Amino acid sequence: MRSRVPYSPSTHLCQPDMRVYTRTMTECYCTLLRTAARKATSLYDDALAPLGINIAQFSLLRRIARHAPISLTELGKLCELDRSTVGRNTKLLERMGLVKTVPSRDQREATLMLTEQGNGVLRDGAALWEQAQVAIEAALGIDAQRLKALLQTL
Repeated sequence: MRSRVPYSPSTHLCQPDMRVYTRTMTECYCTLLRTAARKATSLYDDALAPLGINIAQFSLLRRIARHAPISLTELGKLCELDRSTVGRNTKLLERMGLVKTVPSRDQREATLMLTEQGNGVLRDGAALWEQAQVAIEAALGIDAQRLKALLQTL
C-alpha cells in the first residue's frame, strides 16, 4: 500500500511554474475589457436609472423596436445571446409593461413588440443614453472612434 503525500503547493508536481508567465494580469486584454465594460455599464445604468431600466434592458427595447415584430430566437441571434437568456430578460420587460407578446405567422413561436409605454421609455431614454455616450467619448478623447472600430473587429 502506497502512502499518500499530503498536498503542499511547494512540493506538488502539477503546480504551474508562475515564473514562465512574462506578462502581468494587468496586461490581460480580457481582464481590461471586462473592467472597462463594467465601468461603462455602470455609467449607462446610472444615466437610465430615472426610467427604471438598465442598459441591457434599453438595448433589448431598441432591438425589439427596430425589428418588431421579432421572435425570441431572432432576437437572441441579434443580441448574440441564447434564447433562454433573452426569454428571461424579455419576460421582465413584459412584466414591466414595456413589451408585449403578439401572435406570429409561425404558430410555434410568439413574437415581441413594444407597448406604448415601452415606446415612451425608449423615446425618453434616448436623451439619457446620448448623455452617457458623450461622457464615454469625452473620457476616451480622440481615440473613441478608433476604439469603436477595434472593438467591432472582435
